[in-house]
Amino acid sequence: MDIVARAFIAFCFVLVLTRLIGRRELSSMQPFDLILLIVIGDLVQQGVTQNDMSVTGLVLAIGMFAVLTLAASYLVFRFPRLRPVLEPEPLILIEDGKVIERNLGKERMTAEELAAEARIQQIDSLDDVRWAVLESSGQISFIPKSS
Repeated sequence: MDIVARAFIAFCFVLVLTRLIGRRELSSMQPFDLILLIVIGDLVQQGVTQNDMSVTGLVLAIGMFAVLTLAASYLVFRFPRLRPVLEPEPLILIEDGKVIERNLGKERMTAEELAAEARIQQIDSLDDVRWAVLESSGQISFIPKSS
């Protein structure tokens, strides 16, 4: 039962950690970020299983993470008020060519990073954008102005 309690705590910690890091950061990982996530995964595993190398410990730990993932998904579906806590809502970054600095600040993102993402998506200028939306996946959707 100790593994189940540690898995629950680890799951909650990872959930909070990913919310604090921000969706934009997670969608554009650099090599160092990937290595850091692998190290965090190893540390979480050590904290959950400690010295228990049994198959039972493995099944309990992974099973607890699976149950908690399904529970979080069900809670988001069943209780809309929990959505902002468990699942980020899309965030408008540009409206009618005007960058919304407050929303960029929420995601610790600069206008230069936004312009670079627009160029990747073949958009010359942010003035040509009707809407830019940071999706819950961390990707940015650009909707151009009609000509």
